[in-house]
Amino acid sequence: MSILIVDDSLIDRSLTEGILHKSGYPDTITMDSAHAAYAYLEQESRHPESPTVDLILMDIMMPRINGLAACRSIKADPRLADIPLVMVTANTDEESLRQAFAAGAIDYIRKPILAVELVARVFTILTMQTEMTMRKRRERDLAAAMQEIKALRGCAPICASCKRIQGPGGKWETLEEFVKTHSDFRIDDALCQYCVEHWQHDHTAA
Repeated sequence: MSILIVDDSLIDRSLTEGILHKSGYPDTITMDSAHAAYAYLEQESRHPESPTVDLILMDIMMPRINGLAACRSIKADPRLADIPLVMVTANTDEESLRQAFAAGAIDYIRKPILAVELVARVFTILTMQTEMTMRKRRERDLAAAMQEIKALRGCAPICASCKRIQGPGGKWETLEEFVKTHSDFRIDDALCQYCVEHWQHDHTAA
C-alpha cells in the first residue's frame, strides 16, 4: 500500500521512510512541501487508472502552506477526501490536536518520531482502510445484485397468441390496460389462460 510522506525536513522524511521500509511498507512517496503534495495528489486523481495513495503522513509546521491548511484542502476535494491523513507534530497540546482533528486528520504522530508508534499507527489505519474498501466493494456488489433482481421481477409474460399481458397479481390484461398501470415491466412471451382454454376447446371439439 502506498504512503505519502510530507515534511520539509529531509532528516525527518528520511527517518520516517526508513522506518516504514524496515517495517514492511516499501511503497512510499516523499514530498518536501504541502504545495507539492497537493499538486501531486491532484494530478494523480485525474487519472482513475492510477491509484492514489492509501495514507498521508503530513507535518504540520511547514513554510508557505502548513499541514492544517493542506489537510483542509485535501478533505474539501471529493476525489481525495477519503484518503486517511495523519498529522506529524511536535505540538501535542490540546488546542493543537483539536485543530488537527478539525482540519480532517484521522490521527497524529508525535515528533520526535518513535518507530513503535509510527508503525502501530500506520498498521491500524491501513487495516481499517482495507476493511472499508472491502465493505464498499461488497455494498456496490449488493446494489448491483438488487438492481438485477429488480429487473428480473420487472419481467412480465405476454401471451403469444392474443398478446394479453400477465401482471404481478396473475391477472391477464390487454396491452393498453397493462401499460396504464405497469410502466416498469419488461415484456416476455407466454400463453394466457384464455388462449389455453380456447386452444383446449378447439382441440377437444375436433
